[in-house]
Amino acid sequence: MFTCIFPCLPCAKGAELVKQQISFLAIILPLAFLCGARGTAAQAKYQVETVVNGGDIEGTVKWSGPVPKNFSLPITKNADICDPKKRKDRSLERLEIGPDGGVANTVISISGITHGKAMDLPVARRSLNQETCRYEPHILLVPQEGMLSMKSSDPILHNIHMVGAALYNLPFPIKDMVITRPMRKSGVVDIKCDAGHVWMNAEILVVTNPYYSVTDEHGHFELTNVPPGQYVLTAWHEGWTIAREEVVMDVDAHQEVRRPIFADPRTWNAKVTVSPKGTAKVDFTLSEN
Repeated sequence: MFTCIFPCLPCAKGAELVKQQISFLAIILPLAFLCGARGTAAQAKYQVETVVNGGDIEGTVKWSGPVPKNFSLPITKNADICDPKKRKDRSLERLEIGPDGGVANTVISISGITHGKAMDLPVARRSLNQETCRYEPHILLVPQEGMLSMKSSDPILHNIHMVGAALYNLPFPIKDMVITRPMRKSGVVDIKCDAGHVWMNAEILVVTNPYYSVTDEHGHFELTNVPPGQYVLTAWHEGWTIAREEVVMDVDAHQEVRRPIFADPRTWNAKVTVSPKGTAKVDFTLSEN
């Protein structure tokens, strides 16, 4: 850490001292610029305030066009726990389209909002369980600097391996053991299991404001108590295309296994105007293209 203060430079007498001053400025000016940038970023942080005459945003996310095949993988380990219904395989849960065309697990947010209501993200999306060899829920929303609570309801070895905005690799050898960790940095966290359950995957979004919603099985979403104004609404989907496979070590069986690596997430934007005490309607359409 350094202090962003310019010391007073002494008057130069002679070429050598001038050179020293130039070298000093070459070092200190970039640092001063960085200090200014940090100050600007601090001022841009989300501010909680009482929302006067707030409005709502609601809508749906629907699928258009041919539905991609349902990606699944065979259950190759701990079938007695992972496959209680004897289905033989498990969906990767990357693209959940309901009978009415609604797309579940799409995250809707207001881009760049700087002020508004206090953090009120759904409690159910701020903790993670491992049950029948699934991560539940599949999409999590955790406030930046908040604590993520995790446990396993399965009496077998699981682990939660996070990469992205958080880097943790946590074993869960004991049923119902609860572990908590702080989520310091905002962004996306990808989760996988290193204990041989290669179909297990989930995403955590660590967010700086409360204006986030995850679509339900009908593709419906709602954002409440939004300050009146004009915004850009963003629909974020984790993506469903398998880009490649990777070979990893099953830390339980001590043998190599292959698991999917998915393509980058996809986003769609829409402009919206929120009127005082009004309800704005916004619908998104997702497709392969």
